[in-house]
Amino acid sequence: MTSAIQTIGLTKSFGAQVVLDRVDLDIEPGGVFALLGPNGAGKTTMIHILSTLLRADSGTVRIAGHDVVREAAGVRAAIGVTGQFSAVDALMTGEENLRLMADLRHLGRREGRRRIADLLERFELTDAARKPLATYSGGMRRRLDLAMTLMSRPQIVFLDEPTTGLDPRSRAEMWTIVRELVKAGTTIMLTTQYLDEADELADRVAVLNAGAIVADGTPAELKRLVPGGRVRLEFDDEQALDAASRTFADAARDDDALAIDVPSDGGFGSLRSIMERLDHDGIEARTLSIHTPDLDDVFFALTGRMEAGTTKEVAR
Repeated sequence: MTSAIQTIGLTKSFGAQVVLDRVDLDIEPGGVFALLGPNGAGKTTMIHILSTLLRADSGTVRIAGHDVVREAAGVRAAIGVTGQFSAVDALMTGEENLRLMADLRHLGRREGRRRIADLLERFELTDAARKPLATYSGGMRRRLDLAMTLMSRPQIVFLDEPTTGLDPRSRAEMWTIVRELVKAGTTIMLTTQYLDEADELADRVAVLNAGAIVADGTPAELKRLVPGGRVRLEFDDEQALDAASRTFADAARDDDALAIDVPSDGGFGSLRSIMERLDHDGIEARTLSIHTPDLDDVFFALTGRMEAGTTKEVAR
């Protein structure tokens, strides 16, 4: 399998509203692919199409080598889906929810019991296995939901805003689980509105806006799309500060902190150039720190400029 997920010219409309507009994606097996976008950008629609819950108007979609239209059963056998709202049955215990999923997957009594025990232990739910779901916290319910998704050992897991509404500790627990899944070889497609989550987990990030992919790359590559990076140099005295200000005429000066901010993309070449200019002019900085745009900056720059009609030029 050369691609875990591949879409070519994927298009979907609801009436006159175009939700996905000729979307092309090619995602390799393994790792975390994060799909970012504002509300209404088409993220959940994309997940529904990829998981065979919704049919595209046009385009080709292949999941784990299977066409989502002609080989829908093969797609469903290869994937697991967890949404932003837990799909557990609140009238059953955690163990009963897992047993139901094992039966739906036709695992058999012996294999089902073994798999249930493994998942309860893996997700730290063994002590609560026979307790009613009314006693579960939001994080516990979300862990149980993901455990049910993993009952069939899917190759690809779609996580549609899996940490929405969770407290920081539960979010951190979910992040640990995602890393463990990737380490075991699972491909994760993650949609999230938490940009720090994408930055923390994703190997590759795409920004979806108004139905189109406006940027696609590693977090580091996307951060270089927007200006705002800088190298901050701090000095011991005003004399050194004055000299540095003359050397870097485009730098912003902070007299109170005896510092300047030199525009930079944060790359090694830029940093080396700054160090060489300091050395050439005999200027010694007390400290040096690199500040680069984060995914929040990327997100707002790209989605904001789309409204002004210039995002595609920025992201090209």
